[in-house]
Amino acid sequence: MKIREHYSLKALNTFGLDAKARYFCTLHKLSGVRTLMAWQQEHPDLPLLFLGGGSNMLFVNDYPGLVVQVRLETLEVLGQDTDYHYVRAGAGNNWHEFVRWTIDQGFAGLENLSLIPGTVGAAPMQNIGAYGVELKDHVYEVQALDWRTAEIRDFSVEECRFAYRDSYFKSVEPERWLIVAVVFRLPRQPQWKTDYAGVQEQLDGKVLDARSISDAIIHIRQSKLPDPAEIGNAGSFFKNPLISVAQWESLKAQFPAMPGWPQQQAVKISAGWLIDQCGWKGQREGDAGTHIKHALVLVNHGNASGTELWAFARRIIASVQDKFGVTLEPEPRVL
Repeated sequence: MKIREHYSLKALNTFGLDAKARYFCTLHKLSGVRTLMAWQQEHPDLPLLFLGGGSNMLFVNDYPGLVVQVRLETLEVLGQDTDYHYVRAGAGNNWHEFVRWTIDQGFAGLENLSLIPGTVGAAPMQNIGAYGVELKDHVYEVQALDWRTAEIRDFSVEECRFAYRDSYFKSVEPERWLIVAVVFRLPRQPQWKTDYAGVQEQLDGKVLDARSISDAIIHIRQSKLPDPAEIGNAGSFFKNPLISVAQWESLKAQFPAMPGWPQQQAVKISAGWLIDQCGWKGQREGDAGTHIKHALVLVNHGNASGTELWAFARRIIASVQDKFGVTLEPEPRVL
């Protein structure tokens, strides 16, 4: 395993930011973990960052420690019972390619999560979700390595503490656990989720199955969201806020067109709508901006720095706070 110095991360983050890692290496096999742990013991003052597809990170500055690109790529059909098929995917697999692989195997369940950028290992961190489906709906267990002991532990769904774009691995002990694989349970009798805007229209006249739904989701996402290969971005940059019912009723009285979705003792509102109402859609300051079609997507038009993008994002946050009294939170990890 080769550890490199002053390594550019530009090709390894979807914002295309030319941040540099003080040290960098790629982890292809679990056997390399002990080498990394020994290296870290020799450099106890340096932080450690595990990197998947780089689609959920904003590097505001260069990274002062060791960046480990996780490339643990395995795929395995484990078996089935009366209700589910079980498959195991290594953390380094590309998420979208994994979803399409499950469809190729004749399995359903993940089709609504097609074309979400990133890796399998990063998906539980964020509890990714789209079009009525969240990752937690189909996870059986998450296999993670304890960076203190090098032992692997199987986390049940309950132990993962999945929440809206959150998990135990993201919020409780982000530096301790390295996700190495995820075991999914995929229903033998799927319940299709096709009631989101635009999905039914794309499926009109087509046979309803996992592949047709996946194709429809891909088409919709490509029409709405910019390709990171063409313009730097990390998809939706802000979480949809959860507010109290009382605050929702107050805001709805002031802004009757505001969309909202009732949750347990709360209401989820659209961050994109809030940002759009503040006039930020398609705005640009230097090379930092929001996408012309989607106010929720922060973009790098070419040479914006992480500092400039984060400053632009904070101005959006302040604007929404001033107008609506709602605090936006970023989805990506801001480093």
